[in-house]
Amino acid sequence: MGLGVAFALLAGMLWGFVFLVPLLLPEYPAALLAMARYLAFGLLCLPLAWLDWGALRRLTRADWLAAAKLAAVGNLAYYTLLASSIQGTGGPLTTLIIGTLPVVIAIAANQRNAARDGLLPWRRLLLPLGIMLLGIALVNQAEMTRLLQQPDASLSAYAMGALLALGALACWTWYPLRNADWLRQHPNRNPRVWATAQGLATLPMALVGFALVWGWMALSGSTFPMPLGPDPLFFLWLMLALGLFASWCGILCWNQASKRLPTALAGQLIVFETVAALIYIFWWRGEWPQGLTVAGMVLLLLGVWLALRIRPVPAVRPAAV
Repeated sequence: MGLGVAFALLAGMLWGFVFLVPLLLPEYPAALLAMARYLAFGLLCLPLAWLDWGALRRLTRADWLAAAKLAAVGNLAYYTLLASSIQGTGGPLTTLIIGTLPVVIAIAANQRNAARDGLLPWRRLLLPLGIMLLGIALVNQAEMTRLLQQPDASLSAYAMGALLALGALACWTWYPLRNADWLRQHPNRNPRVWATAQGLATLPMALVGFALVWGWMALSGSTFPMPLGPDPLFFLWLMLALGLFASWCGILCWNQASKRLPTALAGQLIVFETVAALIYIFWWRGEWPQGLTVAGMVLLLLGVWLALRIRPVPAVRPAAV
């Protein structure tokens, strides 16, 4: 379990970086960022596929279909919605909405995976989940106060950003549950190979998506300089970094964690992504977080620590009639 938590922590640190990129490239359309990120991810997986060619050939058509579904929802749809939301809200509001993932995934996994992973007793979950929700509420309060103090604040943009973040939340509630299903059903498969398979499945979809974005730009008369935008070198470096570290390495670490931890517990460890994202965003702003924000982050981590102390118990099977 300790190694599983370490892998989840590393995945969270890598994934937290994706929240910062839309703020570093605010003039770039969110859809372009998403397609370019996963185009880089897919291309980087090509040489990795050569190293694991034998294992990849053993994947069935059903396996590749599962990889394609995970890539479409957990990669392309999720990051398009996330980047759009961040560019509308400025970052922290989106981060906090995504920060509810530990609670949402824990509840969903406790309902659907109790027979496989054991049941985390609801009464014991209430305290850590409540503490985590309180932490999220404190950070949200601090950010709303900051927003209202800005003369050019747009509540409508924040509202739209919140809706987009809810869409991203739905995508990433579905992804870890279904990804864990596949990994548990194939315990003899290498998580690295599965991460590479998802990258290969993403590549053709990202290529088509990039072409569609380019075509839409041309048809709409946009002056945005396609294909690499106004800062091509910085854009390329960031996309390569996202493709290698946030995508392939992040998925690899998460796969390793998913094989070692109950899904309900692993889902709560996504809180590491929230904390890392907040740290990166405040670093980019060049300011210290407010007292409420620090208190909220501490409560999030406390809730996770308390949840880690809960051990699953066998689910009660209904009596045979």
